[in-house]
Amino acid sequence: MQKYNISRSHYFYAIGLSYKKADADIRGRFSLDEESKLALLNQAKENDIESLVVTSTCNRTEIYGFAQHPFQLIQLLCDNTRGTVEEFQDVAYIYKNKDAIAHMFRVGSGLDSQILGDFEIISQLKKSAKLSRKHGLLNHFTERLVNAVIQASKRIKTETDISSGATSVSFASVQYIFKNVENVSDKNILLFGTGKIGRNTCENLVKHTKNEHITLINRTKNKAEQIAGKFNLVVKDYANLQEEVSESDILIVATGAQRPTIDKHIIQSNKPLLILDLSIPKNVDANVDELNNVTLVHLDHLSQITDQTLETRKAHIPLAEAIIEDVKAEFNSWLETRKFAPTIKALKHKLSDFAASELETQRKKNADFNEAQAELISNNIIQKITNHFAHHLKDDDVSTDDSLELIKKVFQLEPSTKNV
Repeated sequence: MQKYNISRSHYFYAIGLSYKKADADIRGRFSLDEESKLALLNQAKENDIESLVVTSTCNRTEIYGFAQHPFQLIQLLCDNTRGTVEEFQDVAYIYKNKDAIAHMFRVGSGLDSQILGDFEIISQLKKSAKLSRKHGLLNHFTERLVNAVIQASKRIKTETDISSGATSVSFASVQYIFKNVENVSDKNILLFGTGKIGRNTCENLVKHTKNEHITLINRTKNKAEQIAGKFNLVVKDYANLQEEVSESDILIVATGAQRPTIDKHIIQSNKPLLILDLSIPKNVDANVDELNNVTLVHLDHLSQITDQTLETRKAHIPLAEAIIEDVKAEFNSWLETRKFAPTIKALKHKLSDFAASELETQRKKNADFNEAQAELISNNIIQKITNHFAHHLKDDDVSTDDSLELIKKVFQLEPSTKNV
């Protein structure tokens, strides 16, 4: 990427792991909470990483950034999670330069999601880019790329029906409840956790079940009360968790904790209990399976559910891919201009020097020299000349590298065309 004058590093990488090869346990080991993300960003700055975007969701953990070698980014991830380099190598993917760019487009556009058409990742990408910018880790290239991916995502949402039907884990969880629980409206439902998936699940539950027996618990009660206020739900203290679990028919866990928050000892009732664990890392201990009255379902299982609209959504993949290619072509066109931007800038400075010298000569020769008019004319001529060279360099039939060398040689620009 150095030839595009956008980074000191030669390569732009996307490194990470996802549901495709990493199960929930491994994804949990590499998940990053907010504190870990900040630690990773600070370490990146200490390691002189120039630009970096980190995303961590229930389906994937990824780093997009500039480095001389991908191991620099892999080490950052392993240093700030419970995962090891060996575990990462078993399930990981590494994309470089234009392959990394293409990967971000597919991820941000919902084509690489665990449930096809799930666009929740794009909000994560926006949030992550904002955090990187705040910490001085978002260069012009990465910001432009993220904005292009956001543009593609918006177009796919509005121009295709790929997001129709159940396109998120939160919706799929409600769909699962409908298919497997009779008389849902009469059941006691407890939602434990107010992370994004928890909030979305809560909204879908209220919208689709018409249930008036939904209770919300969160470690921080005021967060639970803010959400409950929107949907007219009951909020209970964290201290009442065991009591509320015993009263529940359905328990949805979405706390975002790094360790299990529910285990078999908290379940004191013998009545049937369906538990949906929507968390990465898993927030429900596997030992609950030892209880005969409990059915435990994890989000990986929910994501495998196919509804009747899936084939319809698949039919929109070609159009979505065409939109991606369209937006990506615009981005790549901009990227190509970065090759010669320093040369054009240096040429403009050179022509300005020529103009300034000639204006000084004319100023001495002519007593009635019109300074303002002369500067206006010279500036317009300089702009037209540099525009002409820029259009020439954009021409697909022209060898950009050869043309750049010629321009540098003729105008003696070499000393002033270092990275800008």
